[in-house]
Amino acid sequence: MKLLRDTWLVFQRQVLIMIRTPVWIAVGILQPLCYLLLFAPLLKSALATSGAHSYADAYRIYVPGLLSALALMGGLFTGFALLGELRAGIVERSRVTPVSRVALLLGRALREVVALLIQALLVTLLALPFGLTVRPLYLLLAFLLLGLTALMASSVSYGLALLVGGDAALGPVVNTIAQPLALLSGTLLPLALAPHWLRTAADWNPCYWAVEGMRALFAGDAGAPAVWRALALMAGLTALAVAWSARLFARRIR
Repeated sequence: MKLLRDTWLVFQRQVLIMIRTPVWIAVGILQPLCYLLLFAPLLKSALATSGAHSYADAYRIYVPGLLSALALMGGLFTGFALLGELRAGIVERSRVTPVSRVALLLGRALREVVALLIQALLVTLLALPFGLTVRPLYLLLAFLLLGLTALMASSVSYGLALLVGGDAALGPVVNTIAQPLALLSGTLLPLALAPHWLRTAADWNPCYWAVEGMRALFAGDAGAPAVWRALALMAGLTALAVAWSARLFARRIR
């Protein structure tokens, strides 16, 4: 109970900080909006072999990939905010508080998840006029999968930030991890027509299954094996990532 209460307190404070700087909403939605308006319409012909025979089909394939990319890439870069707090001494001052060390990290990570889900909701709403349709219950399941992906990526980013200890080192490390994960997950285009060796490599990428699960849910197929495989994989990896980063965080401020 103490962990839950402390996590809620840290989460509330982080959300208040986020609300005081509402510019993040405009900045966070600008890039996915550009992709939605300027890139997705080009995909009707490119995705015809993947079942996209209309703009609605193209958006049904593309939007889940775009949301997954937001969760992965956005989460992996959250470590820079933690480095800023470390430099400012905000984290160090937490040593004198009775708040759980795990809650100090988990509350911050959950703030990133909420920010991502707000962005995802806005992107989904903006895609509706273009013909995107998705069942509300399936959308909730998709957002659950999205939240797990964001929490896992944020926790990994926090752990890496604590290990490398500087912006100059964190940037290259995150890019080295994020690029192959994104390319092998089929966020922009499905990997159905990719070479066999590329699909085999993607099978070992948990982010690929997250994207496939998202696409199945947006297509109305909640019973697809990819959905439950994605949920199980991301839940397990999220638990491991949170435990690893929390241990590093507790060691830093004990």
